[in-house]
Amino acid sequence: MDPSEPTLPAHPVLDCAAQIDVALSEVAALDPVFMTTAQKRQALLALHGLESRVAALRLRVVAASADVAADEGHRDVAAWLAHRTHSDRAVARRHQRLATALDQRWRALGHALTAGAVNLDQAHVIARTLDDLPTDPRHGVTAQVRADAEAHLITLAATWGPAELARLGAKVLEVVAPEVAEDAERRRLLAEERRARRGTSLSVRDLGDGTALIKARVPVATAQRLTTYLEAFTNPRQPANQAARGRQDDASASALGEPVPYQVRLGKAFCSLLEVLDPRRLPLHGGDATTVVISIDLDDLMSGLGTAALESGDRITAGEARRLACTAKLIPAVLGTGSHPLDLGLTARLFSPAQRRALAIRDKRCRADGCSIPAAWCEAHHLMPWSLDGPTDLANGILLCSHHHQRIHDDRYLHSRMPDGDVRFSRRR
Repeated sequence: MDPSEPTLPAHPVLDCAAQIDVALSEVAALDPVFMTTAQKRQALLALHGLESRVAALRLRVVAASADVAADEGHRDVAAWLAHRTHSDRAVARRHQRLATALDQRWRALGHALTAGAVNLDQAHVIARTLDDLPTDPRHGVTAQVRADAEAHLITLAATWGPAELARLGAKVLEVVAPEVAEDAERRRLLAEERRARRGTSLSVRDLGDGTALIKARVPVATAQRLTTYLEAFTNPRQPANQAARGRQDDASASALGEPVPYQVRLGKAFCSLLEVLDPRRLPLHGGDATTVVISIDLDDLMSGLGTAALESGDRITAGEARRLACTAKLIPAVLGTGSHPLDLGLTARLFSPAQRRALAIRDKRCRADGCSIPAAWCEAHHLMPWSLDGPTDLANGILLCSHHHQRIHDDRYLHSRMPDGDVRFSRRR
């Protein structure tokens, strides 16, 4: 109890809070380590049930306490409570929404929470699911249907946790009112799609350390499409067999010399996806298909040891520019003495689809020593760099996986051809 609060007339709720306070004080100094296993098990379950019942009582008081906020000039009781208890305002507002729902709409759920038959997390999920049901009786979801849905979800709470309740709740009308479920589902999906389109956004923030943070919120279907595309650039997968997939991923990671987390592979795959996009398939931008212009000094281009500038002013290494030229359709703006343009070259010469197929038949896999990534997941690399007039033909081509393609353009590594044609890498000393 707050000692700064004045003494108030007796009320059963206040008496209850006082008794709980006394009981907690009596056991505050006890160490649970000395409890038996059976006692701990019983205590955990009992305290969990009591916690839910105390939360239910608190929500009932919150629902009736608009006058408390008004008395001190706060927007609502959630704002007042967050201020007075120094708690998270968003959490307080979430609890206030649930309190209002239980008081005004879902009385049976409130009674279940009070009785300990539903816990607080389950109550949030059930109330949100019920609030998402159509409210127009013309759609067939009558007050009785809503009451039946409430009762059904409360029953399910005896068996399932919040995550499972959310999934089951999405199909609750199929159980309590199958005759209206299909139309309700269509309306729900339409509403979700509209919200998703309105909420779609993407932001890019330069972190100043050579990386940028991309944050996007897109419709679920778009996210799934992107994930499918990105997984096409990661190691081969067998989705139907999780165990086999795990072994294959581990084997591929071992072949690369280090374990690579799935999120890292997706990030690298995103970079690869952008590199192989065909500019001719993109909308016109500034009167031309979207292209990337890289300005680079001729000597740096030849040596691969200098730097190059993008149109935005950002800089990359000459080695990275040479690597990009193997797969990306970019325009090299080669600069001579005094940074005068010597040549605004044509799109970099790329291996044709027919040549790619021929390389796949010949190489069958990534030609890095010890790598087993199959040809379908590899990139074509010029053995003699395009900047040195290396021809785009089979004799000058080799397949490398994305990892080793980056290694061969990384000046921290040396590489050499072995008698069987494989490429062996070693880190510079």
